[in-house]
Amino acid sequence: VQLVESGGGLVQPGGSLRLSCAASGNIVTVYNMAWYRQASGKQRELAATIAPIGTTNYADSVKGRFTISRDNAKNTVYLQMNGLRPDDTAVYYCFAVVQVGSTPNNYWGQGTQVTVSS
Repeated sequence: VQLVESGGGLVQPGGSLRLSCAASGNIVTVYNMAWYRQASGKQRELAATIAPIGTTNYADSVKGRFTISRDNAKNTVYLQMNGLRPDDTAVYYCFAVVQVGSTPNNYWGQGTQVTVSS
């Protein structure tokens, strides 16, 4: 299974970006999907999660500015980021629990850099 992310880049404060992450491979089912982020010199932290039925949860730091969504037919998760701030600068990682065969496993994307700067 591979998780391939796209959509990162450089944006000015107050701007928006949309991240995408597509899972591919011999997939039976994709369970929870999430976006984590890791700023330079800091620990990786959870930004948002989404269950297969669409239930979402957000870190307080992104609540009201970020929206996580998914397309189950495409095994893809999105993160719409609005009102970006310099402290949102980080490498953003996609995470998914994927069943391959009879066993669910955790998978990570390679990460995409988001830089918020004027």
